[in-house]
Amino acid sequence: MITLLCKAKHPSLILLPGFHLSGTVTEPATATEAEMTYKVAISFDRCKITSVTCGCGNKDIFYCAHVVALSLYRIRKPDQVKLRLPISETLFQMNRDQLQKFVQYLITAHHTEVLPTAQKLADEILSSNSEINQVHGAPDPTAGASIDDENCWHLDEEQVREQVKLFLSQGGYYGSGKQLNSMFAKVREMLRMRDSNGARMLTLITEQFMADPRLALWRQQGTGMTDKCRQLWDELGALWVCVVLNPHCTLEEKGCWLRQLRKWGDMDVCPLEDGNYGNELPNITSALTQSSSHRQSSLARSRRTVFTRAIEGCDLHWQDSHLQRIISSDFYISPSYQREGEGLLFNSQGQPLWLEHVPTACARVDALRSHGYPKEALRLTVAIINTLRLQQQRQLEIYKHQKKELLQRGATTITNLESWVGHPLNPIGCLFLTLTEACRVEDENCLEISDAGDAKPPVYQHVPVANSSPESGESYLSLALEVALMGMGQQRVMPEGLYAQDKVWRNEEQIIARLQELQLDAVLVQTLRKQCILLLEGGPFSGLGEVIHRESVPMHTFAKYLFSALLPHDADLAYKLALRSMRLPVLETTASGDVTHPHHIVSVVPSRYPRWFTLGHLESQQCELASTMLTAAKGDMLRLRTVLEAIQKNIHSSSLIFKLAQDAFKIATPADNNSDTTLLNVALELGLQVMRMTLSTLNWRRREMVRWLVTCATEVGVRALVSILQSWYTLFTPTEATSIVAATVMSHTTILRLSLDYPQREELASCARTLALQCAMKDPQNCALSALTLCEKDHIAFETAYQIVIDAASTGMTYSQLFTIARYMEHRGYPLRAFKLASLAMTHLNLAYNQDTHPAINDVLWACALSHSLGKNELAAIIPLVVKSVHCATVLSDILRRCTMTAPGLAGIPGRRNSGKLMSTDKAPLRQLLDATISAYINTTHSRLTHISPRHYGEFIEFLSKARETFLLAQDGHIQFAQFIDNLKQIYKGKKKLMLLVRERFG
Repeated sequence: MITLLCKAKHPSLILLPGFHLSGTVTEPATATEAEMTYKVAISFDRCKITSVTCGCGNKDIFYCAHVVALSLYRIRKPDQVKLRLPISETLFQMNRDQLQKFVQYLITAHHTEVLPTAQKLADEILSSNSEINQVHGAPDPTAGASIDDENCWHLDEEQVREQVKLFLSQGGYYGSGKQLNSMFAKVREMLRMRDSNGARMLTLITEQFMADPRLALWRQQGTGMTDKCRQLWDELGALWVCVVLNPHCTLEEKGCWLRQLRKWGDMDVCPLEDGNYGNELPNITSALTQSSSHRQSSLARSRRTVFTRAIEGCDLHWQDSHLQRIISSDFYISPSYQREGEGLLFNSQGQPLWLEHVPTACARVDALRSHGYPKEALRLTVAIINTLRLQQQRQLEIYKHQKKELLQRGATTITNLESWVGHPLNPIGCLFLTLTEACRVEDENCLEISDAGDAKPPVYQHVPVANSSPESGESYLSLALEVALMGMGQQRVMPEGLYAQDKVWRNEEQIIARLQELQLDAVLVQTLRKQCILLLEGGPFSGLGEVIHRESVPMHTFAKYLFSALLPHDADLAYKLALRSMRLPVLETTASGDVTHPHHIVSVVPSRYPRWFTLGHLESQQCELASTMLTAAKGDMLRLRTVLEAIQKNIHSSSLIFKLAQDAFKIATPADNNSDTTLLNVALELGLQVMRMTLSTLNWRRREMVRWLVTCATEVGVRALVSILQSWYTLFTPTEATSIVAATVMSHTTILRLSLDYPQREELASCARTLALQCAMKDPQNCALSALTLCEKDHIAFETAYQIVIDAASTGMTYSQLFTIARYMEHRGYPLRAFKLASLAMTHLNLAYNQDTHPAINDVLWACALSHSLGKNELAAIIPLVVKSVHCATVLSDILRRCTMTAPGLAGIPGRRNSGKLMSTDKAPLRQLLDATISAYINTTHSRLTHISPRHYGEFIEFLSKARETFLLAQDGHIQFAQFIDNLKQIYKGKKKLMLLVRERFG
């Protein structure tokens, strides 16, 4: 037995020779916990730990610190660990007395633990018929396994199940997705170490995934799983493809995996490969060349689950002699007479080709990498890229013969039904990683963390391709860039289903993020330029070709990367490529590819524009590409004009064009420098386009857009402002033109900002007045007041605006609008005009008996006060209108009271004489108002009594008190009121309690 300290600094992996190691590990005391001692036992066989036990009771898929400490102690200090023979050998050397003493001492030392077992074994040994006596010899735990026995690393299967179950139950919260991904990474690590537990651990994980209760719930409800969960299932499926493609697995292992995969795949709850939608992707083992009829029949393929590709992978093998030679040697080349023969095993340089369905070939590469064969993976990758190059070359030749016809027709076919980007097996990402891993500089500093807390990007160097000619200058790094560009530039149909479409752009972004880690030197720039030219000339095989299919996946994200990468080295090529990529054919009315054309392979698929679930994302990427070009073209009028035309032709969303206009404006007007006129004009043109697009449609941002346009035009200069004022009807509604545009242009702030001289100010003012009058004619209800305000400083324009209001008052304007303009007129010093407008407003008003809180009451009181202040004649003119329009007793009595408090005509209109006497309610015009008020009180009283409740009795008595005050203004008012009260008592004598209250107050 040995005692050692368990310290936190111990790392966590061991390789031990021998059979059995046991020891006592002491964990030092801490501030919160006392010193602890644990007994540890480790069994190992042929450099692998096969089982562990520790007194700490740790439950995890990884070894506890005590097991690690004991293992490290044995590795680092082998001399201090006493080696012993297996216990069976020691016992063999003992005589009978020694054996008896040994057993009795052993039992005494552990009598509470082993005594029952010792008794039982003694009974069985003494029984001649016992099972124990049927076998020669006895087991020895210290002797190790037989050479024929399997030996594999210790794996706590129960713990794997429990942990996966726990992480799944957390549904992606608490970092469970990260934990599951780390378990997948552990499986890959085990495969790379060629640890047979890798497949076993993946099986355990899969069993728990299949037992997830949410699967049945999602299927029952018809809802899709979350993105995070979906990605975990994808990784699970990809790992199984890796496992079954193990180049050195046995047929028995493959058969066992196939049975498991089929069992899981046949379960109803097993997730489908492409989410909740049908699948159109060809079989993993299909060749690249298929007949048209074969492709069409493949559209109606059977149900494909996340395990289907792994199941298909079980049919693949590694016995092909050509394949074996490719992966076995860097210098496998053909004799010259066999090159580009019928078998197509080599290219014209004698380099081997591997002509297999591309994602399948890449799955082989991933399997080689994953199972610890990096050199073999690299060799196969180079063969695949040579094959892709040859195909690209041949496709280019085919297109050159068809080019004239395709361009005339403006249509193209799609030969790539299966996209390499967003593919479940991630073929392009796999090739790229394989190649860049071979070029990675393993520097200690690479692992340093930057100040921002992120890991520093990897550093790569050029490593020459093993079998390439030195003059070619070809490296694995240049191949990585080339294959990424080939794959990203492939023209392919947008897949069906939200998840599949989502996966396309997510995979695009992952590949581009990897590409951005490459430092573009002369070699890589040459590769970049060459591949970009090939993609531009590539016809229907390239997403950047001259003519593309209507449902082709857009290239905006890819083109944005290419533009930024090319710009410092070849600006013309960068713009040519980016401008071509601006298109989004699915939104065009005239499609680039006619889906109904009988020549089309995808003609059996109806137009799926409504099912482009990621269209919003695609449009935003199109906008990002345009914004990148605008920024780069700042100051270059010719380039800016070309980019502007591309935007106007290809972008169909007003909100995105508005964003571009704002971006251009921001870049053109830096805070610390002079404005860039060229880019400002582009911003203005884009803004004008947005105005025209949204003029007749509802847009919640419209007001913001209009204000922004005026700001932009102001920054451009006075000519831009004059232009938008003169052509307002094509850009703005009359309300916007008067209340926002003209008002802002004529503001003091704008005049100061532009530093205008007098003629310029006059020109702007004249344009604003013309606009105001035109808008007032077109929409007097909403623009009349603004028009009057804008025309204040010009007598003729003001008079014209006033006449427009008068003409529209009788038909097209509400009392509220007229009262507002009337008040404005009074404020401007036109009381008689205000009176005229107020009179017109009164004719539109109708105030019922119970509308004593109506918003127009203040306007009525103001109109009457205005009339009273002007004189007796005006008051006499408005009172009949008031009597006709207002039937609310309290409002009428308020008007009456105000008119009797002061003498009329106090406004002092020049040329008028006023008597200065108070007006009598017995004479016109107040007599008519008094009679109407009394009548309104009588009618209102009867109306209220028809449905009065006891809780309103007190309020009603107060109402009658106010009525009495009005009655008493008449000469015989007290008699009228007494008759009125008597009448009430007679008619409503049934309301005894109320009438009692009436008698108490009024007699």
